[in-house]
This record gives sequence, structure tokens and C-alpha cells, in this order.
Amino acid sequence: MEPPKLQLPYAFRELQEPSRHKAFHGGRGGGKSWAYAQELIIRGWERRELRWLCAREIQKSINASVKRLMEDRIKAAGLGPVADGGNGFYHITDRGITGNDGKVQFLFSGLRSNPENVKSMEGLDGAWIEEANTVSQRSINLLTPTVRKEGSELWWSWNRRHEKDPVDNMFLSGAPPPRSLIRKVGWQDNPWFSEVLREEMEWDKSRDMDKYLHVWEGHPVKHSEAQVFKNWVVEDIDDLVPAGCIARLGADWGFSIDPTVVIECYVFGRTLYFRREAYKIRCTIDDTPALFAGSDTRERKRWENRYGHPGLESVRQGGRIVADSARPETIKYLRDRGFNILSAKKGARSVEEGVEFIKSFDVVIHPDCTHTVNEFTYYKYKEDPLTDEILPILADRDNHLVDAARYALEGVRKAHRGRISTCGGAVIPL
Repeated sequence: MEPPKLQLPYAFRELQEPSRHKAFHGGRGGGKSWAYAQELIIRGWERRELRWLCAREIQKSINASVKRLMEDRIKAAGLGPVADGGNGFYHITDRGITGNDGKVQFLFSGLRSNPENVKSMEGLDGAWIEEANTVSQRSINLLTPTVRKEGSELWWSWNRRHEKDPVDNMFLSGAPPPRSLIRKVGWQDNPWFSEVLREEMEWDKSRDMDKYLHVWEGHPVKHSEAQVFKNWVVEDIDDLVPAGCIARLGADWGFSIDPTVVIECYVFGRTLYFRREAYKIRCTIDDTPALFAGSDTRERKRWENRYGHPGLESVRQGGRIVADSARPETIKYLRDRGFNILSAKKGARSVEEGVEFIKSFDVVIHPDCTHTVNEFTYYKYKEDPLTDEILPILADRDNHLVDAARYALEGVRKAHRGRISTCGGAVIPL
């Protein structure tokens, strides 16, 4: 059987050398997850026997795991099912990935969401801990003795968040564990860094150097005490939002190089869930319908989808969008094409009141909403440049999806002060 022809970026060559801990950290676009997945599927093919855990802190469904990424690399290597053009080495099911008649196994689990499942795993050759910046010390203490086979390895991949995160403390503060390979990798090390990501990176660099240094260069967050939002977590919410909750949609328009965005959120009790987002820099008015709703499936199409945007299902189903009133011509353009969209009603202190309303909830953000996570991380109060004192003034940057969320929740905030309406309402397909 011919070996698969896949190229591992040079910065990750040491993944192939033995070490108890392999800790690769850095900024967005460095290809860490891609390289880890590729090295694992090649290792399984070469050794013919391998049992490896792919873990993250929270995983309530396998859809929140790296399984899809593993599948993509298996198919690219020609090792997938024969029906997909592969050689049949790997067998992919809804529950996992196996190879060589079951002698190669890739297991997927959450450290905090399924601790008993993790503790019961025997004979692991190693574990890959994705998004290790979110992993608690308790989970680290659980996993390390579980992976105890002679020659076993622990692979850690993360974009740095705070210097006090347990994984940072473990590898980047003082002496690391014995036999640790620690490497910083970034977008410069990724030969397949896309133009889409480069465009976003350059935009961040031009607007917010602190954000650029953290997101793209892998520096820890600075001035966290100035953060507006501290009431949020990142978690798979697909099993958390009760049936019948209304999808509340908000949109903000891009000016010049700013992004056009739409966000989908849900309210239940005192919890605010963010499930989906669409985000594009330099989005033209002609491309906005596709960004929001994907392709038009009607026979007489009202818009084209030149870039293959997936869109939001809730928008396609006629969910009501509350949008920034600063672009009435864009709102009319979308309304003429069948979108259920109306202008937000702005007023004095509407920004401050909307932000405080969001702060009154426990906020849960789905991992797919990467730009929402970024904004909740970097949206800050202004600081006095001479004294570093934090001022009670919101900085007007890193807030496009936050603004969209304010618009989406406008009716809830104004019409139901002190009580939250969560369910009901009809949908009208586009």
C-alpha cells in the first residue's frame, strides 16, 4: 500500500519525534489543529495500532469535537472509505473513527462534560487536547494519570488567552513538566494561510493593535480589567436551548473596511445564548442577502451567492432581523428580496443600556461563533492614556456583533423590562 502524500508544515516537524508533552501555542491561522490532525491520521496508518483520545474541556456532542477535521484530513490523504475515493483504511461512523480492523481508534470526549468516560479509558497511546487554554486544572489532573502507557504522549494546542490559564502556567511559567516540547507557531508558519484570514488580520492590525497581537501573534490578553463583558463562557449549546425559543436576529452594516454581520441568539430565563453568526469584511450590498441567508433556492432567484456563503437557517425561515438604522437603503434592498427586516429604534444612551442589558444575563457562546468570542474578549472601556485609569466610556471598536446583539434584543429589553419572553411566534419562509 502506497504511503499517503501529505505535507506537514516545517514548523511542526518535531511532532514526529518522541516527547511526553508536545505543547504548540500561538495565534490564529497557524495551522495547529490541521497539523495535529494530519500527523495523527498518518501515525495511525504507519503503526497500524494506535489508541488516541481527542479531547477538549467541554464536548456535549461529537459535532463539537475535532472529528470533522480528522475526517477531512483522512480524505485528503486518500485513506478514507472507498466510496469517497480512498483506500478504505479508515472507517468513519457517527460515533468515531477506526482503522485497520479496529486496531486504530480515535476517541472523542469532553474532559469536564464526561470525566468518568475519560477516567475509564485504558491503553491510550496519547491524547490531543484541543483549545487547551479553556482546560481547567482539575481536568489536567484527571487526564495526566489516565494517559500512562509507556511511551504515551500528551499533545496540547491552544491560542493563548490569559497568563493565569492552567495550560499557560504549566508550560510557559517557570519550569515545564519533564520531556516537554514547547513551540510557538503562527500564521507565518502556515504555508496555506488563506487570503480571507489575511484580510481579517490586516483589518485587526489597522484597528486594534492589542487585539491583533493577541489573536494573530499569540500574545496573552492585555488590560483584562477593562473588558466590558465578564459574564460569558464558550460552550456547545445545541442541547441547552429549549425547544420553541425564538431565534432573535440582529444585523450591523459595514462601512469602508468594517464587517457586515448578522447574529442569532436566544433568551431563556436569565441566560442569553449565541448560536450562529455571519461576518464579512467589505461585503457589498449585492452580496449581503447571500451572507445572511445563503443561496436562494427559488426558481426565479433574487440574489446570487458568488462566495458560497452558508447563511443562517433562521434567516431563510423568515426570522425577523432588527438592523442598524444607519443604512435604510440596505434594509430596503433586503426587504425587497423577501427578508423580514426592520430598523432598530435608537435613542439616547441606547448603546449603554443595550450593553448593560447583555451584561445582566449569563451568556453562553457556541464555539462556532468565533468573531463573537473575539468581541466579547476585546470589547473594552476606554482608558486614560496618562493614568491608565479605566473610564466609564465604551470604546467604539470590536463591537459589530455586540451592536447586532443589542439590536436583536431591542424588543425584549424595551417591551419586557423585568421579565423575559422566550417562546412563541410564527416563522414565514422566504
